[in-house]
Amino acid sequence: MQPTKFVKPKSLKDTHHNYCPGCGHGIIHRIVAEVVDELNIREKTIGVAPVGCAVFAYDYWNFDVTEAAHGRPPAVATGIKRVLPDRIVFTYQGDGDLAAIGTAEIIHAANRSENITVIFVNNTVYGMTQGQMAPTTLPGQKTLTTPYGREVSRDGYPLKVCELLSVLEGARFIARGMVTDPKNVMLTKSYIKKAFLTQIENKGFSLVEVLSMCPSGLHMSVLETKNWIENELTKFFPLGVYKDV
Repeated sequence: MQPTKFVKPKSLKDTHHNYCPGCGHGIIHRIVAEVVDELNIREKTIGVAPVGCAVFAYDYWNFDVTEAAHGRPPAVATGIKRVLPDRIVFTYQGDGDLAAIGTAEIIHAANRSENITVIFVNNTVYGMTQGQMAPTTLPGQKTLTTPYGREVSRDGYPLKVCELLSVLEGARFIARGMVTDPKNVMLTKSYIKKAFLTQIENKGFSLVEVLSMCPSGLHMSVLETKNWIENELTKFFPLGVYKDV
């Protein structure tokens, strides 16, 4: 049996990533690029990236990517898809972007069943600005702005995006994965592929949430971050497919 030879996807540029060591963005970028290549949609794919670590996406993907204001990628993607319905349009958003300032945008895009795909990266903090509390920060979790831990009586509970969107009639495919180990990387890739196929088949809105590492923002080592996601984060954000119409 010949060993598998891994090559760089055509949808990734030949350049170095500038993400922090141990960050999950690079892994997610690769599996998105692999899916785009496998579906042979690179020449008609358009990504939308907002403020935050996600903003660097256009430096790494070898297809069209435009920038949106903080929290507004679903609105921008909606406009692009309606004007260019033959394009495959997706957003790439962090939890601070999608689940805070962009909450209204994502809910209404899903409710209207806009035929777009959303890749939602959840690392529970605002990573670019050094780790402040995000809408997905766990109860008791220490961050730059909650040094004694998130207090639900003051800060509320973490927002469960997959669970929230899955009850909307317009949502067609909703799933949550993670990228802490090879098995789950491949499973998450399959979710992303299904989400793109949902759009290609004109079924409507799809979203894949990805639990991802942010050692810098979480102030942990890479291994500690991986273990924390697998052992703690998944208790509050269970993995799996939440809706598949």
